[in-house]
Amino acid sequence: MRLQVLMGNGSRMMAAIVLAGATCGLAQTEKPLPYLDPSLPAAMRAADLVGRMTLEEKIGEMRNSSAAVERLGVPAYDWWNEGLHGVARSGYATMFPQAIGLAATWDASLLRRVGDVISTEARAKNNDALAHNNHSIYYGLTFWSPNINIFRDPRWGRGQETYGEDPFLTATMGVNFVEGLQGTNAKYFKVIATPKHFAVHSGPESERHKFDVLPSPHDLWDTYLPAFRATIVDAKADSTMCAYNAIEGQPACGSDLLMQTVLRGYWNFQGFVTSDCGAVDDFYQKTAHHTSPDKAHADADALLHGTDTECGGSYKALGDAVKDGLLSEADIDVSLRRLFEARMRLGMFDPAAIVPYRSIPMSAVDSAEHRAIALEAAEKSMVLLKNDGVLPLKAGKYRTIAVVGPNASSLAALEGNYNAIARDPVMPVDALRKELAGAKVVYAQGSPYAEGVTVPVPRSMLHPALGASEEGLKAEYFAGADFAGKPVVTRMDAGIDFDWNAASPVAGVPMDAFAVRWTGTITAPAAGTYEFSMRLAHCYPCGDRERFAVKIDGKGVGGFAADTGDEHRPNSTPKFTATFADAKPHAIEIEYAHKAPLFGAGMTWEWVAPVDALRKEAVDAASKADLVVAMMGLSPNLEGEEMKIHVDGFSGGDRTDIKLPAAQEDLLKAVAATGKPLVVVLLNGSALAVNWANEHANAVVEAWYPGEEGARAIAETLDGKNDPAGRLPVTFYASVDQLPAFTEYAMKGRTYRYFEGQPLYGFGYGLSYTKFAYSNLKLSAAKLNAGDALTVEADVKNVGARSGDEVAELYLTPPADGNGGLSPKVALEGFQRVHLLAGQVKHVVFKLSARDLSLVDAVGTRAVVAGEYVVSVGGVQPKEAKGNGVVSSKFAIRGRAELPH
Repeated sequence: MRLQVLMGNGSRMMAAIVLAGATCGLAQTEKPLPYLDPSLPAAMRAADLVGRMTLEEKIGEMRNSSAAVERLGVPAYDWWNEGLHGVARSGYATMFPQAIGLAATWDASLLRRVGDVISTEARAKNNDALAHNNHSIYYGLTFWSPNINIFRDPRWGRGQETYGEDPFLTATMGVNFVEGLQGTNAKYFKVIATPKHFAVHSGPESERHKFDVLPSPHDLWDTYLPAFRATIVDAKADSTMCAYNAIEGQPACGSDLLMQTVLRGYWNFQGFVTSDCGAVDDFYQKTAHHTSPDKAHADADALLHGTDTECGGSYKALGDAVKDGLLSEADIDVSLRRLFEARMRLGMFDPAAIVPYRSIPMSAVDSAEHRAIALEAAEKSMVLLKNDGVLPLKAGKYRTIAVVGPNASSLAALEGNYNAIARDPVMPVDALRKELAGAKVVYAQGSPYAEGVTVPVPRSMLHPALGASEEGLKAEYFAGADFAGKPVVTRMDAGIDFDWNAASPVAGVPMDAFAVRWTGTITAPAAGTYEFSMRLAHCYPCGDRERFAVKIDGKGVGGFAADTGDEHRPNSTPKFTATFADAKPHAIEIEYAHKAPLFGAGMTWEWVAPVDALRKEAVDAASKADLVVAMMGLSPNLEGEEMKIHVDGFSGGDRTDIKLPAAQEDLLKAVAATGKPLVVVLLNGSALAVNWANEHANAVVEAWYPGEEGARAIAETLDGKNDPAGRLPVTFYASVDQLPAFTEYAMKGRTYRYFEGQPLYGFGYGLSYTKFAYSNLKLSAAKLNAGDALTVEADVKNVGARSGDEVAELYLTPPADGNGGLSPKVALEGFQRVHLLAGQVKHVVFKLSARDLSLVDAVGTRAVVAGEYVVSVGGVQPKEAKGNGVVSSKFAIRGRAELPH
């Protein structure tokens, strides 16, 4: 008997037992091994495969980058793939608004469609990768999304990745996203979703490897766990990621409470758990949790708690843990069976013809249909915070419009983090020029994000030749990294701000080896020495050979070369200076070359901008204009995951203050002083205390990090093609002084549910270009027994002069004296986004389950309890109604009904 392994076309494989006749030498009927038999249950197949592997082979499968086992026909596979708001780091894909912007749509069905698009493109990329024998990271089918941690504090830099501060909104959006990702096929997952980071995880970033969270049982079950329960129990996500932090003295990936009592116990989770990257290292490192003496003990602790696969290198020591008797090979088998069952359910060991998603072509990626959904999502994410009537802009009223601000032309401000790569991203200033074609749109950068913080070199300083009026530089793109031969493409680039991660920059140029030369002139705003840098694209793992060189007036002023691979890290910014004797044009040449197997291409040319000079340019532009549009906010280069940045207002990826940085607020004051109408557009991933803008600007629009179609959505919102109807998924506080300490995880005083003060803009807030009224509130019962459901109905009418969307929000106010004072003051328990023509009425129906009507007590028990409640339906929280037609009604609950965890 011999094992014959047949592999072809990258992923097509078969292992069969061929029985050789002892006398005639003829092969008898081939019978597939059990793990290759699609008719058998996935769990049985996984157990069969694991039973055939050696201990060494098993250990090779336990890390995110799992090894091939050629003798069994098992291909290499990397469990690490990103799809937060588009398939990330693997070439071009549809880029949706950042997760916080998706939450601002308050459209659950849209999240399901977004998830479906992402999984379609993931399958297309995986199919193509396998056809080219590419088993690399970022091309697989297990996606480490969504991030459903509660955005409890606006200072957290990763809050942009979440669906906001509310457990119900987060759970609803998360369920729809997970179901969109995983698909509807009864046998095969489309992809596998991984809700993260389990659990009680939301900063500070600088402390995440060592802080120990001690949540009260009430806060744990009332705020931090409901979204995880919904995505795991209801949406049946097949994976989850355990967090860096510790909880009650144990690392989250080795927590008795989280991993055993809750996940595998109460919730009967049958899927697999992956660690966050390096989280198991934190078990034994002295600068982190240091709950284990060494790597082997850490591995045993994590694995025995149910961390099935590890991102990092710690699980290489599993063999030592077995040798030392800390765990058995059978313990490893438990986790490995879960991992291979997931791969079976993804169809990785089955013929392509019977796996429904294996025929999705690359033409599906970033298709017109998918871009249309990205535009819809961006439009629906726009939140109108203030409007004195200046918006929508009246056609022909403003002949000259000044567009100013650091986010008017910034690719990063469209992307956010963990982003897809947009094929043809359009900057906001360009979208406004196209949309407002009848007006003259002039641009001035105006300010950096904050003083001393780099920002892309503005196009207004660049021209393709001496005397040219056109902004930008001449660009020549070469096939190959050595500038040999003629350029494949020659074009104008408005600036150097590109993300080509695993993508070809232009047609005809290979993604793994190309070069670009930009030439033209640069004009400094004033004589002096300026600091420049080249922010190289995200690169993990790297293995690339990046280099650039800069010449001004023919003399080299800066350069960088990574010749050894893996030399530059994500967001590396090699710096150089240039001195200008005057404010006249000077010849400039910039060469950039990229060579890598897959990853890392792209570069943004940045500078430390002179604040006063930039502000003067913006004021000059505003003085000559009829209207000013200020594109302000933040950048994912300032707020994000564990970053090396420490400037006023920002530290380590988090913020130390929530106000708009002084350089930007000073710009707003300066352009407003010209007396021209001022529209402020915010692009950011978290709440901003824009008190001055709220008091003095004519309009304020929150646009988040809006994705590849975000600039168009902004333009169409300003001119009225899109009626803004987004709602805030987080509270916009008036000051950081209204917040408890960032390190405090108690919910008292946090989020709209427990905050006692007056916010700048409340959770659920958002204006429209039309108006709505609510009436005819009806409850299915004025009194109900604990455990019964409640149906709530109401009419919503568009009482304005134009069509628009409305978000009907349902809030529950619990008994004031019930539950020992622990319950939230008010809680979202339903929402529907509806479109209404002028004068149209729609009937909305909400069905509240026993869980929707329940409360959590001091020991963490969830129950429906007796008392008098108030249900309110309207476009905002009931306390913020202010005559906008929110309707409310009381009802009573009799008895008590405990609910399962």
